[in-house]
Amino acid sequence: MIPLPLVIPETTRIAKTDFAKVFRNPATGQHSLHAAAFFDEGDMICSFTAQQTYSTPSYLTLQTGLHQHIALSPDCLQYTNHSCDPNVFFDTDKMELIALRSIQPDDELVFFYPSTEWQMASPFSCNCGSEKCLGTITGAAALKQNQLNAYRLTSFILLQIKNR
Repeated sequence: MIPLPLVIPETTRIAKTDFAKVFRNPATGQHSLHAAAFFDEGDMICSFTAQQTYSTPSYLTLQTGLHQHIALSPDCLQYTNHSCDPNVFFDTDKMELIALRSIQPDDELVFFYPSTEWQMASPFSCNCGSEKCLGTITGAAALKQNQLNAYRLTSFILLQIKNR
C-alpha cells in the first residue's frame, strides 16, 4: 500500500460563534477572525463587554481612556487583526463591533489599530498588503490629521486628537 501524502491545511478552524470563526495558520501559528455570515455596511456584528480593565495597554486590549484599556469578551474578538484597509470598527461607546463595508462569509475581520490606540503597546511593521498601508503602526498619536481623516475613530481617539 502506498502511503498518501500528508496534506496540511492552509488554516485550521479552532472556534466558531454565530457571527465568526477563529482560524489558526499551522505554518505561522497566527490566529485570525473570519465572518460566519454576511454583514452589510453599518451592521452590528456583535456586542462586546470589558472582560477586564487595565491601567496599561497590552497587545490584546483596546484603549478606552488615557489609562484605561479593556480585554474583550467574547474572547474570540482578540483575534481581530490589523489592516490599514479595515472592514470592522470597535465602537467603544456602544460596545459594538460594526461592519464598515459589506463583509462576505469567511472574509477576515480586520480593524485599524490606531482607531482605538493612541500609542501602541507593541508597535509593528504592517504587512496588511493594502494599497493604503501606512507602514509602521505605532498608534494614532504618530499619524497626521489627513491620515486619520480616512478612518472611523473612537471618541477617545477623537478627544486625544482635539487636545494635541
